[in-house]
Amino acid sequence: MLPLQAVPPAAAILPFPRHPSAARLMLSPPDLAGGELDSLRMALDSGWLAPAGPTPAAFEAELAARTGFAATLATTSGTAALHLAYRLLGVTRGDEVWAPSLTFIATVAPAVQMGAVPRFLDVTPQGFTLDPGMLRDELVRAARRGRLPRVVVPVDLYGQCSDLDTIVAICDRWGVPVLSDSAAAMGAVHRGGRHAGRGARLAAFSFNGNKIVTTGGGGALASDDPALIDRARHLAGQAKEPWPHYEHETTGYAYGLSSLLAAVGLAQLPALEARVQRRRAVFARYAAALGDLPGLSFIPEPGWGRANRWLSVARFDPQAFGADREAVRRALDAAGVESRPAWKPLHLQPAFRDAPRSSGAMAAGLFEQGLCLPSGSGMTEAEQARVIEAIASCARR
Repeated sequence: MLPLQAVPPAAAILPFPRHPSAARLMLSPPDLAGGELDSLRMALDSGWLAPAGPTPAAFEAELAARTGFAATLATTSGTAALHLAYRLLGVTRGDEVWAPSLTFIATVAPAVQMGAVPRFLDVTPQGFTLDPGMLRDELVRAARRGRLPRVVVPVDLYGQCSDLDTIVAICDRWGVPVLSDSAAAMGAVHRGGRHAGRGARLAAFSFNGNKIVTTGGGGALASDDPALIDRARHLAGQAKEPWPHYEHETTGYAYGLSSLLAAVGLAQLPALEARVQRRRAVFARYAAALGDLPGLSFIPEPGWGRANRWLSVARFDPQAFGADREAVRRALDAAGVESRPAWKPLHLQPAFRDAPRSSGAMAAGLFEQGLCLPSGSGMTEAEQARVIEAIASCARR
């Protein structure tokens, strides 16, 4: 440890150096609304820094107002929200949890850590979200063998809503609750203009640094059943009972969002719809400029919802396009542009080599050919033109 006199004063280490990737066009950088500093200052002036007090409560109220959910809980991450949801839905060791294979590992990781067994289902070509027909067939077979899943977890892939109404109706027949992993879908809507996740028993959201609305790191659990969120709030606060001393009838977690991060989110939420429109405009420019190239296509938007287009995802058929996904990614990298392959399906991940699955060909196909393109709501048309030019240069002439 440095002696006290050797520690440099704050003035010597501020301002902080810029991020080393500042000159690089990133996939989905944070977009600041402009009011974050004022919001942070008010939170600091209030004296509340912990996950308590007026700022997290205000953030939750604003989140509920903008999504239509009856109740919300701000959490340390989207993964924490999913963990709480699994706990609320009674997941225990040996239970099966079903999810699409085409998703990020956080969708099922908390359940696996609780001792559950994941089963991976394939996705539809209409939007690359959970295939309701396959789900129906698998539930019929599961009922026959007397082993229904504890919960089904559709995923709003890259901000595109799953066919949630159909999925819920199928699961209701068997009494299986639905937890919507809507981590990337803030601002997306599905049938009837309802916000992503509404209709499921619970929905989880992420406010990670790359999301449309960000708190730097954070998430939320939402439901139209306030009693569920009350229970989640209790667990997120270490399950402390209302006694003058510390009393616990069960164990909980430190999952509440800090006042400072909630302040950042509170400043960002008013810009949500404008950001959705900008990201949709980014996608539209990609489609207009590149959509006629042979062998290049984009994930379609199904008729049951409006995606927020958190990320624009292109597919490259190497035979028709003249280059495969990896060649395009390397060309973009050389041009100073970040891109990323579509999710590697969980049934292909070494961590889940022994997990049961039902097909997976659609998910595997998107991984082999899919590439996520820069889609930030602050990206300029000139910056996007760099991406378009680099992709077009890879096409067979």
